[in-house]
Amino acid sequence: MSITPLMPVYPRCGFRPVRGEHCHLIGEDGRSYLDFAAGIAVNLLGHSHAGLIGAIQRQAETLMHVSNLYGSPQGEHLAQRLVDLTFADTVFFTNSGAEAVECTIKTVRAYHQHAGNDHRFEIITFKNAFHGRTMATISASNQEKMHKGFLPLLAGFKYVDFDDLEGARAAIGPSTAGFLVEPVQGEGGIRPASDAFMKGLRSLADEHDLLLALDEVQCGVARSGTLYAYEQYGIEPDVLATAKGLGGGFPIGACLATEKAARGMGLGTHGSTYGGNPLAIAAGEAVLNAVANDEFLAEVRAKADRLRSRLEQFIGNYPELFELVRGKGLMLGVKMTHESRAFVAHLRDNHQLLTVAAGDNTLRLVPPLVIDDSHIDEFFEKLSAGTASYQPPAAAA
Repeated sequence: MSITPLMPVYPRCGFRPVRGEHCHLIGEDGRSYLDFAAGIAVNLLGHSHAGLIGAIQRQAETLMHVSNLYGSPQGEHLAQRLVDLTFADTVFFTNSGAEAVECTIKTVRAYHQHAGNDHRFEIITFKNAFHGRTMATISASNQEKMHKGFLPLLAGFKYVDFDDLEGARAAIGPSTAGFLVEPVQGEGGIRPASDAFMKGLRSLADEHDLLLALDEVQCGVARSGTLYAYEQYGIEPDVLATAKGLGGGFPIGACLATEKAARGMGLGTHGSTYGGNPLAIAAGEAVLNAVANDEFLAEVRAKADRLRSRLEQFIGNYPELFELVRGKGLMLGVKMTHESRAFVAHLRDNHQLLTVAAGDNTLRLVPPLVIDDSHIDEFFEKLSAGTASYQPPAAAA
């Protein structure tokens, strides 16, 4: 047998973590790595947060799973907290970000078709977006590398350049149901949308009775410096997908919606066996206990400002490698002059610094939100050493 026991869909590197200690991961060989990847923006409280661990342990001893056929006091409580903290009136819990986006897509279509407008099913999305790996979510992206091998795609998506308001306006037609957009593109290169773009989409949606749906799977849950990034644009969406940081490392996602937007999501229209199970809900409660307060969010913004300021100063010394810094909060990207994956591997393998590559030649930095100045200092020590010892592929050739 030549195939590996784990289906070989990931190009797994040689680093094999077996333990986490706050903002570090410990490999199978005992070496410690500074984690500025955080499970790709998931472990926002680090790897050994007492509040999160305790909540999961207590709930595991009490009740882990029951069917959604029964009442859910745990789910009702977390849903009410999210409603109180956001624009939303109602919440559907999922197990992942892709499932949250699936529910979002269904909510947008059901909004129109519930009213008898079956012809309104098309959703305008934006190029270089990443919305997940299901058939619907890869269809919502224009990235051919995710389409290969899975054709035909699902119909009903139209792609427009990101941050192009006039392009979005021109794409609206009689079949249009809504917009689906990441306020900050993650996999696409840590590219924040402009204020004018986000406000313009909100206005277009209002003008044409469309739904504005946001994918905040990566940029949500305090990552951007506010609980959700839409707050920084002075708008409110109709529907929002959230996940990743919501469980701090435990799988949970959610689709948030206004009462109006959710008018088509009645009994029997959607479901999930595991979604909203008590164990996942306990993790979500613990995360909100930690991050959903002004003091914590202010600390995220302050740390982000310090990290970004030092990054901008640092890259100025290496114009042959780095171009600019962009992002929001502790979701930062350093655009490089060449493909970033080799540099990510160099930092990991030679300097025990974990980062993530993203599109548009971007070095992605999404550390735990609980980093302190000592972690920022350690990051720059490792980044400086890694940069000094790095030979870009072109130079090495």
